Amino acid sequence: MDAPGFTASLVAGGVAGASVDLILFPLDTIKTRLQSPQGFNKAGGFRGIYAGVPSTAVGSFPNAAMFFLTYEYVKCLLQTDSASHFRPVKHMLAASAGEVIPFSLVQFPLWESLKALWSWQRGHVVDSWQSAVCGAFAGGFAAAVTTPLDVAKTRIMLAKAGSSTAVGNVLSAMHAVWRAQGLAGLFAGVFPRMAAISMGGFIFLGAYDQTRSLLLEVGKKSP
Repeated sequence: MDAPGFTASLVAGGVAGASVDLILFPLDTIKTRLQSPQGFNKAGGFRGIYAGVPSTAVGSFPNAAMFFLTYEYVKCLLQTDSASHFRPVKHMLAASAGEVIPFSLVQFPLWESLKALWSWQRGHVVDSWQSAVCGAFAGGFAAAVTTPLDVAKTRIMLAKAGSSTAVGNVLSAMHAVWRAQGLAGLFAGVFPRMAAISMGGFIFLGAYDQTRSLLLEVGKKSP
């Protein structure tokens, strides 16, 4: 990846990360409280849902910037003329290098696949808003299938110190939720999570594509 591409990915990733956190932080707070073992109201309800937004946005800028820089760099390293059915593997590896979580392994290959399919149907590369739509679908699907892991993470974070749940065993936490609340417990908060991440995917990936395209265009025009 050349210097303009390096800078564009770095800045665009940071802008995308800060934008999505500023807009969607309250929905994530509501989702976390819905997953709390105390129940939504005792966990705080709708009180203080904007608390911590500025610090979160400031912290997300460098994290998202480095994620997309790594993602684009690994994609560039793995760029081959191989058959299209190997492309999802490339995107999974790139996402893994950027951020090793199951969510990214679902979202990014699906996002890239949807963009490729739409581009093929239209006969040219999708626009930024179309990339954002693909990001929304990919994010919503990834959010749904990884909700049990998110519930387990929330339970571990909220567990009392010294308890078996607080140890941090995700499978153990998921099993405890299953025994106590069944399937409904494992998918607690799935709809606000899907809504938040679908909107987040639209903003995050759309803003990234738009900002990166603009920066690359400016770079081409610069002497």
